[in-house]
Amino acid sequence: MASIELAPEISEDFQRILDHLLDFQVGNPSQRIDEIIDAINILSNNPLIGRPVVSGQRELIIGRSRSNGYIALYRYISAIDTVFVLAIRSQNEAGYADRD
Repeated sequence: MASIELAPEISEDFQRILDHLLDFQVGNPSQRIDEIIDAINILSNNPLIGRPVVSGQRELIIGRSRSNGYIALYRYISAIDTVFVLAIRSQNEAGYADRD
């Protein structure tokens, strides 16, 4: 079972998502956050489930539609059996938050 490590910036991603949910009065925003966390935890048993993207990174699609779906960017390092979650964004966002 792979371990999962979250980048420190993930807390900013969760805050941005939560703020958006609260701004648009989406029902039960904490449940949405829990669903994202549950999906990320699946990576411990299936670290290669996400679609491959650039530079050895992968994307895990979370949710069923553009209106309530999210994408987690991660990298799996098999040598240490660890998934590093780098960023989370809404499927409606054009890209990942600028980390500069």
